[in-house]
Amino acid sequence: MTQGRSIRLFLVDGTPNGLLTAEIMNWTGHVLTGPRSKLAELVQRPECGRTGVYFLVGPDPDDSLRTRVYIGESDDVAQRLKTHNRPEDAGGKDFWERVCLVTSKDQNLTKAHVKYLESKLIGIAASAGRCVLSNGTAHEYAGLPESDRADMAFFLEQIRTVLPVLGFEFLRELSKPSAPVTGDNLPTIERSPLFRREVPKEGGYALAQEIDGEFFVLKDSRARSKWGGAPGGYEALFKQLVADGVLVPDPSGLLRFVDDYAFKSPSAAAAVVAGRSSNGRTAWLVDGTGQTYAAWQDQQLSALQPALEDA
Repeated sequence: MTQGRSIRLFLVDGTPNGLLTAEIMNWTGHVLTGPRSKLAELVQRPECGRTGVYFLVGPDPDDSLRTRVYIGESDDVAQRLKTHNRPEDAGGKDFWERVCLVTSKDQNLTKAHVKYLESKLIGIAASAGRCVLSNGTAHEYAGLPESDRADMAFFLEQIRTVLPVLGFEFLRELSKPSAPVTGDNLPTIERSPLFRREVPKEGGYALAQEIDGEFFVLKDSRARSKWGGAPGGYEALFKQLVADGVLVPDPSGLLRFVDDYAFKSPSAAAAVVAGRSSNGRTAWLVDGTGQTYAAWQDQQLSALQPALEDA
C-alpha cells in the first residue's frame, strides 16, 4: 500500500486565487504559485531571489483545449519572470496565466542542481503528453555527482507529488490500461471492469476502463466517423482528436482509436464515441453484464454500507 503524505498549504493573502505556498513534511523543497496578475507581489517574495526551477502555465494559443507549459531555471527567478512578462516581440511570453516556482528551504540547490532538474522535468512533461511544451528538446545534463543525482531523484519525486495537488497535471504519468502491470505498480493502480459503448446504427463499439480515477477509451475502439449531434458540447474535442491523429479512419467506415486515450469524464468519452452528446453514466455498460456505469458505481458504495454501519 502506498504511504500517505502530509502537504501543508498556505494562502499568503487569505484568498483562494492569490499566492499559495506548499510544502511536504520532511522535504526541503518549497513551492510558490500564483496568477500572473499577482506577479508584482510574487517577485517580491524571498523565494524568488533563490536558485530554483519554475513553470509558466496557460492555454495553448493554437488550441485552447490544451495547456501550454514552459519549464525554466535560474539563480534569480524574479529577474527571469520579469523578462518573461514582456510582450512576445520583446523577448517575453504571452501565453502564460499562472507561474509555479520550486526552490529549497535550506537554499542548498545550486545552479548545477536546477539545470539537472530542468532537463529531467522537460523530459517527464514531454513523455507524459499532458501539455504542449514551449521548450525545445530536453538536453541531457549529466554534470552532477552520483550522490547529487540520487538527491535530485527524490526532489523530482516530491515535485511530481505536490504539483497535481495544486492543479498542475502536466508531470503526472498516464497509467494506461494497456500498459503492462508490474509487481512494483500493481498495489497502487485501481482498475475498474471493462465498459462497453455501442456506436449507434454503425455496428462498431468502444471499450473503456477507469484507472486511477481517469476514464480511458481503449486502443482499437471505434467511434462514429463524424460529429452528428448539435453544434457545441464535445464537438470541439471530437474534431481535435481527429486532427491530432488519436482517431483515424478505419476500413469499417468508423474512426479507430490508435492508442488508449484518457477523457475527463465518462460523458466526454461517450459523446466522442457516439458523435453526439451522451450521458456517459448510462451509455457505458459493464461488458458482458449490461450494468450501467452509474449502477456499477452505486454497487461499490452499497458494498461499503455494512462496514460503515459497523464503524
